[in-house]
Amino acid sequence: MTPQLRPRLRDLGVSIGRLPCGPQNALSDVAGVRVGHVTLIRGEGKLVPGEGPVRTGVTAIIPDDGILPCRPLPAAVDVINGYGKSVGLVQVQELGEIETPILLTNTLNVGKAMDALVQWMVRRDPNIRSVNAVVMECNDSSLNDIQGRHVKREHVFEALANASAEFDEGSVGAGTGMRGFGFKAGIGTASRVLDAADGGWTVGALSLTNTGGPGDLRIDGVAIPAECAEPESEFGSIILIVATDAPTTSWQLKRLVRRASFGLARAGGIASHGSGDIALAFSTLPAETAAPVSTGQLSTLFRACLEAVEEAIVNSVLASGTMVGRDGNRAAGIDCGKVRELVRVRDG
Repeated sequence: MTPQLRPRLRDLGVSIGRLPCGPQNALSDVAGVRVGHVTLIRGEGKLVPGEGPVRTGVTAIIPDDGILPCRPLPAAVDVINGYGKSVGLVQVQELGEIETPILLTNTLNVGKAMDALVQWMVRRDPNIRSVNAVVMECNDSSLNDIQGRHVKREHVFEALANASAEFDEGSVGAGTGMRGFGFKAGIGTASRVLDAADGGWTVGALSLTNTGGPGDLRIDGVAIPAECAEPESEFGSIILIVATDAPTTSWQLKRLVRRASFGLARAGGIASHGSGDIALAFSTLPAETAAPVSTGQLSTLFRACLEAVEEAIVNSVLASGTMVGRDGNRAAGIDCGKVRELVRVRDG
């Protein structure tokens, strides 16, 4: 990961779960996976729809450089709670494949991001006549001029172009204007690596966090009291991306991605009525190209998924500092010192 001013969970001396993390503890520990952001921050004060203030962005996840409709990767979706406006998920559910990068942005920018991703794909392959662009969203309207739809085609192209195995967390890209659990939230990531006896594969997770109310957040089982957060609604959304290099079928990935909701629950998410909570998983190694994962190896993959998701959600909060947006609305960064203190009390 690139250097950050705010700590990640392990910087506080806390390790979630049983399995070890990868070298970067990130989605991109799965070889070939890259992430890029474009962050848009400008203006302050009273909201003027269409002008600002702007607190938004776009995040691009490239599963594989060669991904095209003719070279899809196995994938699966779990709609934990369907209050969301994503596009492209129906075909992923039906065919068990993904054929484009994944874009994350705000709710009202989904259509524009989709149009840009289609154009990006057509430029890569002029013979394309159909393409299932996948774009997922959370709502950043409490801090951002969401009606302005400030994420443009050039921003999507830039995020795709600068995608790297090293990327920032927190208030970046699609996470710029997000908040969760009574704090500023945004992008977080983590990974887990299986023992050689269990296949030696890697599972990575990335969270775009915009859900949860004050008092809901749990960090390695420790409740963060509501009085530590700012009063706000529990409604929001969360998008969870899970990647693995395990040679899985789409049906195995469907079983895997369902475990993302367990990680969400362990972090304190309840998938409230107005929250669009969606998880998407993909494998960079189709089962037909290698000996597929055996039934006996699935449980450890499941554990890796929920542990990585739980830690990614926590990192999305820890990494996000205080931000003031439209109309002076404020989202406070969590007090990392207080988190350390609470965990130390738990551990005696």
